[in-house]
Amino acid sequence: MANLEADTSAVRGKHKFDEQRLEGYLSTHLPVFSSSPAAPFIVRQYRSGQSNPTFFLQKGPNKFVLRKKPHGPLLPGAHRIEREYEVQKVLFATGFPVPQALFYCNDVMVIGTEFYVMAHVEGRIFRDVTLADVLPAERSALYIALAETLSRLHSFNIHKLNLTGYGKGKGYCQRQVTTWKKQYDRAAHTDIPAMNQLADWLINNLPSDDNEECLIHGDFRIDNIIFHPTEARVIAVLDWELSTVGHPMSDLAYFVGPCFWPREVRLFGHVSDKSFTDIEGMPACEDLMSIYSRCRGVDSPVQDWNFFLALTFFKLAGILQGIHARFLLGNSSGEDASIFADMVRPLAENGLKLAKRENTMVELSGSPGELFLLSTKGQRVLQQVKQFMKQHIFPAQEEFVAYYIKNENSPLRWKKPDVLEKLKELAKAEGLWNLFLPSISGLSQTDYAFIAEETGKCFFAPEVFNCQAPDTGNMEVIHLYGTEEQKKQWLEPLLAGEIQSCFCMTEPDVASSDATNMECSIQRDGDSYIVNGKKWWSSGAGNPNCKVAIVMGKTTNASSSRYKQHSMIIVPMDTKGVDHVRALKVFGYEDTHHGGHLEVHFNNVRVPASNLILGEGRGFEIAQGRLGPGRIHHCMRCIGAAEIALQLMCARAAQRQTFGKKLYHHEVVAHWIAESRIAIEQARLLTLRAAKTIDTVGSARARKEVQNLQIVSFSFRWVSQDFPLAFMYAAARTLRIADGPDEVHLSAVAKMELVEQAKLFSRM
Repeated sequence: MANLEADTSAVRGKHKFDEQRLEGYLSTHLPVFSSSPAAPFIVRQYRSGQSNPTFFLQKGPNKFVLRKKPHGPLLPGAHRIEREYEVQKVLFATGFPVPQALFYCNDVMVIGTEFYVMAHVEGRIFRDVTLADVLPAERSALYIALAETLSRLHSFNIHKLNLTGYGKGKGYCQRQVTTWKKQYDRAAHTDIPAMNQLADWLINNLPSDDNEECLIHGDFRIDNIIFHPTEARVIAVLDWELSTVGHPMSDLAYFVGPCFWPREVRLFGHVSDKSFTDIEGMPACEDLMSIYSRCRGVDSPVQDWNFFLALTFFKLAGILQGIHARFLLGNSSGEDASIFADMVRPLAENGLKLAKRENTMVELSGSPGELFLLSTKGQRVLQQVKQFMKQHIFPAQEEFVAYYIKNENSPLRWKKPDVLEKLKELAKAEGLWNLFLPSISGLSQTDYAFIAEETGKCFFAPEVFNCQAPDTGNMEVIHLYGTEEQKKQWLEPLLAGEIQSCFCMTEPDVASSDATNMECSIQRDGDSYIVNGKKWWSSGAGNPNCKVAIVMGKTTNASSSRYKQHSMIIVPMDTKGVDHVRALKVFGYEDTHHGGHLEVHFNNVRVPASNLILGEGRGFEIAQGRLGPGRIHHCMRCIGAAEIALQLMCARAAQRQTFGKKLYHHEVVAHWIAESRIAIEQARLLTLRAAKTIDTVGSARARKEVQNLQIVSFSFRWVSQDFPLAFMYAAARTLRIADGPDEVHLSAVAKMELVEQAKLFSRM
């Protein structure tokens, strides 16, 4: 973790400059700098960084970072800090995580060289690339966040960024080999045959397609990243000195380079004797590449993968040779630059070994055993949703919570905060609307499962995208089974987010786990139906914007079959006889943000016969069509909430100390964390399997898979009102009851399994 005292030192002798002159210059160029004129001006030098010297500046509460060129003679074309400044300005404007570049100074009279100043970013920087002090679950999450960030960088259109002149155009790989060979030759202190042999191999085995042009970082590794203080989220990418327009696979190979690191050379910051790939929780190279490809929407194989791996180690050897040369000249930025001379030869030899191994072509679309891949559109939309959550939804959480706390005992608690409508308009404008409905979104159930997991990480996020329950299920019902008149009157305003709805199925006076027990009646009377009965756990019914309910009940001209006696009908909530009796609580919560769970009585409620859905006796048929996708949505949202709960658990275990050690050092707590990770992965895989089954064979034939995941997915532990976990538990446990007790699903799964086994036995 980044620590100012550990990461910085007093300005080293060879890097000293006139701090008083700098203070005066900054006072005229940074208005905020002069807001604390009496405060001392603090300057410290960062220990890391082997190229451009970097300094921490503080004036009162204001913190900045300064990067400058090294003093003394420099290699031609190196240390062009004006390029760093330029690319950071452009990327910051797009929302990409970089520090804000504030201004550039080309007046060498100020501190002796050109420099630029950027905002200081508070967060975590990991110097050990193996993350030895991080729990396995977070270790994996941090590297996954890196892969996602790299894919986002490579997804930029350089023409839209006005960076077409940032590089030299096509032929990037050839230029890299030539450039690093020249740099090495200028800096070499001894003859290393492997470097010359590797350079020859690279120049004779250039990629067949050396024309790809992306914005690339050039030095993308974990110690050039600032992570969020508590979350596995990248908040700043640093050190853009080697950035240019070039081939993205050079960045990807450099990023996964530690997976191929020679054992005789210790990784930068590596404190363990284990190799990178043997570290518990470290994602495999193939997994990182698969995540990168899914986020970027790339589905073609990496041609010439050996070349890019070999180029990585050739480049690293060249960089380390240059650092050693600067050390000998006395203008190296790092404190330990002398140690790198001994690394050049083994890195070059490793690159040569990778170059000459059997040539391979790596698939970026995932490993052969990976069953649950997103479509290209699904990858793009998921990335958009993640970005929207980060930019708009997570920052609004405090405002939502404050609203409901303030109005906890007020009638206003049923009204939604004003910020919700603003967020919905933003989501609609970005096309992130009605993502749950395949015919509108163009997404498969598998695609949407990943998106639902992401939205489950914040309690109001689904509604921002008009993807909240029970409206999603009701919209699916009307879309699949409704008449054109029903769609126009109810589906269109629901899809537009103009109204919301509730679903009335469970009853207070009978065991509704057996839905055939229902007593609510739907009787034909001329050109109308009359509804009589009691319903409860009618989710969303307390929402002031809830204008319509779908009610399930028995019809009088019932069939002899128990499963053809029920019908579903649309009931406007302002119809005479619809009585909101009370709001039910779960673990003390009314779930007001969701519209609550109400007991609703229907007393001689008359609605037009045209409001009946599909026909009399079709209620169970409709329910099965509704509950399949709906349960997947519920499950994946709960998995998203579970990921947040696990983050909170890990953070708590890392912060609290008992009996002289951190909580996570206690075996029982470590087991809880491990068991939680296993349970989440189990639930995710079952849910994705059910989603894939619905995509391939339909909801009816996916009943077993859906009920499997229903049993597993909705479960949390350790309930307390002092933590948000209680709220998550309440929501998830409600779903398990609302969608049927576990015992009912277990019985259904057992019955289907026995039938399948009997079929297999009969064939033997």
